[in-house]
Amino acid sequence: MEKKRMEFVVASGNRGKIEDFKVLLAPLGIEVVPIKTILPDFDPEETGQSFTENAILKAKVAAMQTGLPCLADDSGLEVDALNGAPGIYSARYAEGLGDAANNRKLIRELHGIPAGKRTARFQSVVALVYPDGRSYTANGTVEGVILHAPKGAGGFGYDPLFFISERNKTMAELTIEEKNTISHRKKAFEGIEKIIRELYAL
Repeated sequence: MEKKRMEFVVASGNRGKIEDFKVLLAPLGIEVVPIKTILPDFDPEETGQSFTENAILKAKVAAMQTGLPCLADDSGLEVDALNGAPGIYSARYAEGLGDAANNRKLIRELHGIPAGKRTARFQSVVALVYPDGRSYTANGTVEGVILHAPKGAGGFGYDPLFFISERNKTMAELTIEEKNTISHRKKAFEGIEKIIRELYAL
């Protein structure tokens, strides 16, 4: 008998994230269905107070509306000297004006803070939610230091300011291959992959 094909919805309109999920799930025989192909206007309000709450919220809304298992992620930057800010507001830190504005604001907020006090981390949480309400999460973290000025032309978001000591590079100076071995999202993906394998005995 032919094995039934499994489909997971990815609750994101970000093409990069969708491609990442495709790469993650392909070896497991799971087909990725972008939420926008089913619900073009999908855009739930992220009212959670943590990355975990927001990831579950997005996946839960998608699962309820599609009747399929759904994956979603939420991620951002936490800076210790700013009491964890920008945190869940990372993408809209500068009132939605984009990456460059976000970076400029972060530099301003850390003005006068010495290198030893500029520790930070990227956090990522991936949630898997089923229509029956079952939910699972996995998280990934990468530690770093916020520079006084951006370095590197790669990556996106806060990558040019995020210096990784053991690599002696910012996230924006890493090759794609290097970034994929250490990134917070990669670590969270690996955790959710392990959960899926256990659930389906793969």
